[in-house]
Amino acid sequence: MSRVAKKIIDLPQGVTATVANQVVTVKGAKGALTLPLKTGVSLEQKDKTLQIGFANEESRPQAGATRAHLANMITGVTKGYEKKLELQGVGFRAAVQGKVLNLTLGFSHPVNYDVPEGITIETPSQTEIVIKGIDRQKVGQVAAEIRDVRPPEPYKGKGVRYAGEKIELKEGKKK
Repeated sequence: MSRVAKKIIDLPQGVTATVANQVVTVKGAKGALTLPLKTGVSLEQKDKTLQIGFANEESRPQAGATRAHLANMITGVTKGYEKKLELQGVGFRAAVQGKVLNLTLGFSHPVNYDVPEGITIETPSQTEIVIKGIDRQKVGQVAAEIRDVRPPEPYKGKGVRYAGEKIELKEGKKK
């Protein structure tokens, strides 16, 4: 059996999990998330724990992935997830207006990013963006899409980067 799938998932106080028609629903203080189970993967619930099982060797990798997804869902509905981005460059700034993130990144036009459902974006300062949500995959995807608007370039390091990301700067042209 997969080593990850062997681990039992404990449900914290205030979190409930229900299984119906090969779909798992996890509800907590921050919201609810659903996960469809792959064929060959089963879920057994005892008291406040969840145990993953699989039918044959072909469904073994999906069992470990399902366990990891369920653990992430439980963390999401209890604590939530957060990603921070930084803008590096002269005149680069970000502002949130309603459900739209306005980015000024040195292009000839401003870039407007529509915030997806279930995600909240805050801008504590003009050069910081904080993305929050309960779905880990969605938070990471939104952060990657915003970073892809202007990724950091290798000569001056200007662009949108993750908080704490180190950019290896290349040496410029020699005279």
